[in-house]
Amino acid sequence: MNTALAERRGRLVQKFGALQLDSLLVTHPADWYYLTGFTGDSGALVVSRRGTTLITDGRFIGQAKAETTGIAVAQQKGSLFESTGEFLAGSKARSTGFEATQVSVSQYQALRKAAGRGCKWKPVAGPVASLRMQKDARELVAMRRAAILAGRVMEDAIPLLKAGVREFEVAAEIEYQMRKRGASGPAFETIVAFGERAALPHARPTAKRLKKNEFVVLDLGVILAHYCSDITRTFYYGKAPERVRQWYKAVQDAQVAAIAAVKNGVLCGDVDAAARQVLEGQGLGKYFVHSTGHGLGLEVHEDPRIARGQKKRLEAGNVVTIEPGIYIDGVGGIRIEDDVAVHADRIEVLTRISRDLIEI
Repeated sequence: MNTALAERRGRLVQKFGALQLDSLLVTHPADWYYLTGFTGDSGALVVSRRGTTLITDGRFIGQAKAETTGIAVAQQKGSLFESTGEFLAGSKARSTGFEATQVSVSQYQALRKAAGRGCKWKPVAGPVASLRMQKDARELVAMRRAAILAGRVMEDAIPLLKAGVREFEVAAEIEYQMRKRGASGPAFETIVAFGERAALPHARPTAKRLKKNEFVVLDLGVILAHYCSDITRTFYYGKAPERVRQWYKAVQDAQVAAIAAVKNGVLCGDVDAAARQVLEGQGLGKYFVHSTGHGLGLEVHEDPRIARGQKKRLEAGNVVTIEPGIYIDGVGGIRIEDDVAVHADRIEVLTRISRDLIEI
C-alpha cells in the first residue's frame, strides 16, 4: 500500500468530526489523484470512516486497479452520479459532504434521487484543497524539478526572439521543448506577447510578428510528475529606453520586497501589500491590476491566494508564485514571476534564472 496516500486519506477523515460528516464525495480529478493516485478523468471518489471507494466506468476499471492500492474500485451502472447515489444508499451514509463548486445542479439532483432520503447532503468548502496546500518532501522535490525545467525552457526560448517571428511560433516551440525535455505538457496555455500586447496579462499567442523596440513577455509552466511550475520573464527587443528601465526596476524591486515578505505565519495580504507599496511609491500602483500571486501544485492555480486583504497565513509546505506586474495600454507590460516554497524557518525560490532585464 502507498502509505503516503493512505496517510492523506487518514488526515481527510480526521476532519469529518468537525464537519459533521460520515463520508465525503470527491469529484475533482486533482483531488482524487492526490488521495489515491488514480489519473483517469472520469469517476467519483467516496471517502468514509470505513474506507474509500472509487466509482468509474468500464474504460478505467483496469487503470484504476493498477494505479491504486488500499481502496475499492466499483464499476458504475448507468450514469456516474446515479451509481454514486446508489452506492451511498447502500453504504447507509447519513451525512455526505460535497463541494458545491464541483457538482452541478443536475448532478446533485441525480445524487439525491438515487441516494434516497436517508442520506443528508452537506456542502463543504475545500477539505481536500486545504490538505493539498501543504506539500510534503516528495511533492517539493517534484515541484523543484518542474521549476528548474521551466527555467531551462525559458532560457532556450530567448534565441527564438528575432525580428519577424510570430507569437504562436514561439509558443509552439516552447511547448515542444517542454515535452522534449520530459514534461507531460504545459501547465497552462503558454503566454507570448509582443509590443503593446504585453499590456494584456493573459495574452493568448497570435500571428503578431516581433518588431524592433518592443516588449516581450513570456509566461510558461510545465507539468512534470503531475506537478506544475509557473514562471514569467519580460525582455526588450532592442535598446530599452530609460523609462522602460525605470519601470522594470520598479517591478523587480516590488518582487524582491514581496519575496522578502514571504515567511511561515505571515498573512498573504501582507505579502501582496509589500509588492503593491513599492509600485505605488513609484507612481505605478494603478497599473498593477492583479494579485501578487497564487498557490501552485497539482494545478497551476491553487490556494492560498497572495492578494489584497487576504487573511490566510502562509504555512510550511505552501508553494506560491510571486508575480507583480504593470500594464500600460498602448505601450506594453512588465511582469516578473517566480515560484517560492515556504519552509518552517526559511523560504526557497524554486525558479533559478536571472530576473534582470535582458535586451535582445
